[in-house]
Amino acid sequence: MARLRPNARILFFPTLVLFCICGVTGYYAGTFDQDWQDAALLIGAAAAILVLWLLPLVFWLNRRYTITSRRIIFRHGFFVHTRQELLHTRGYDVTLRQNWFQSAFRSGDVLINSGLEHPLVLKDVPNGALVQQVLNDLMEQSRTVMGSRRQEQSALADDTAFWAAR
Repeated sequence: MARLRPNARILFFPTLVLFCICGVTGYYAGTFDQDWQDAALLIGAAAAILVLWLLPLVFWLNRRYTITSRRIIFRHGFFVHTRQELLHTRGYDVTLRQNWFQSAFRSGDVLINSGLEHPLVLKDVPNGALVQQVLNDLMEQSRTVMGSRRQEQSALADDTAFWAAR
């Protein structure tokens, strides 16, 4: 139904740093007396871009939330991949937590508490109120479907017991 990532605004400062590093490197490249100084400038700029821009981008790309009609799938990790699943039939509590900055961008942290383990947190998802509403609707729909299936199964179990008695 939906594939989500945290809000992309967390990449604003790394991208700003990328532009600054490229500007400073372009301005000072070729102005040093020694060739090794120019090489050191380029190597330092490449290392800074790797650490300050590329790593935050990769970590942002590796955090995914998938909402299906049956479950919520939370995948994250760079070197160690973690996948958590939560079925809608388990029933859970959905809470939306927003600070003033998140509410200005209509995003928020969606906390999903199933009661048994620590809550699953969908950090800084866009349209957090809509995600909360959809999760509540999916959980209610899933409970209704499972309730009707259980009634059908219990009715079938009673019928077979009745026929077995004859």
